[in-house]
Amino acid sequence: MSAATPPTAATISEATAALDRPLNAIGFEYELISPQRVTGRLKVTEICCQPFGVLNGGVSAMMAESVASLGAYVASGFRRVAGAQLSTNHIKAALLGDLVQVEALPIQVGKTIQVWEVQLWKMNPSAKKILLSTSKITLVSNLPASDDMKGYEEIVRKYAKL
Repeated sequence: MSAATPPTAATISEATAALDRPLNAIGFEYELISPQRVTGRLKVTEICCQPFGVLNGGVSAMMAESVASLGAYVASGFRRVAGAQLSTNHIKAALLGDLVQVEALPIQVGKTIQVWEVQLWKMNPSAKKILLSTSKITLVSNLPASDDMKGYEEIVRKYAKL
């Protein structure tokens, strides 16, 4: 997760647990955190599925907003960010057992507003990516971070590629 050493499975799990409790609870794992890109993955389990064995759309939206928010937090110089708008288009379904890859990229990084695009793909064993959903997230990125957030900033710095 840092520039010095490649991430191990233990480091990835440790990072997600420290960075994002809701995503950690559903089994999501961060892979890369930087101001230019945030990636992660999720194995679709019963915890994150609808009763029909399909990834819940709310889980897709939660992943999108979470990874975009973390990227915006880093890109803003560790200022507090807040989601202002989230738009998600679901294109295909992910089923129980599928591996989902998530990637967030900034579209606009301003001093006050940031816009990020997040895509979710199903990863096939053939390494072909199938687009599942695309989201755009607008975030206010100039909010002051409280002193309580210093500890979180240190955790993000530990795992981010800056």
